[in-house]
Order: sequence, then C-alpha cells, then structure tokens
Amino acid sequence: MRTSTRIAGVLSGLALVLGGAAFTAPAAHADVSACINQVERELQGGEAPEAVRKACSVGYSGEHEECVSGLTKSGVTNGTAVSACKVSIQ
Repeated sequence: MRTSTRIAGVLSGLALVLGGAAFTAPAAHADVSACINQVERELQGGEAPEAVRKACSVGYSGEHEECVSGLTKSGVTNGTAVSACKVSIQ
C-alpha cells in the first residue's frame, strides 16, 4: 500500500472519530446547562455560583439526591432543586 493512500485513510478515520465526538459532547453540556439555567431563573437573572454548577454536574452523572442536596446548600429552594436535578439527567 502506498504511503499517501495510508495517510489519507488514517486522516479520514481521524476526521470521522473527531466529528462523532463533536456531536456527542454538546448533548452532555446541554443537560448540565439546563439545570444551571433553571436555578438562574430562580435567582432572577443572577449568575449561578460554582457550587450550583458542581451540583448540576453531579446530577448529570445520575446522583439525584446529591444534586438536590448540593443545590439546597447553595440557597436554592427545594422545589427548584428537585426539578433542576431532574432536568440535568434527561
């Protein structure tokens, strides 16, 4: 096999792999963002602190109770915390 053909094949495969990663990565971010946005709506335009971002990330990983606990410790009402954590795993 010629070197140029081999290089073209490797580059094509690499492009496919990286393209697939680009399509899957935003979906994970969107779920965490939805959780954060829900909390920010309660804060009426205020930006969510880092503790909220961490709690939403924990919620995305499937730890619903830990997510709710983290959000309520950050001053979010229980109702918003429960619904925001549900959104993070959908």
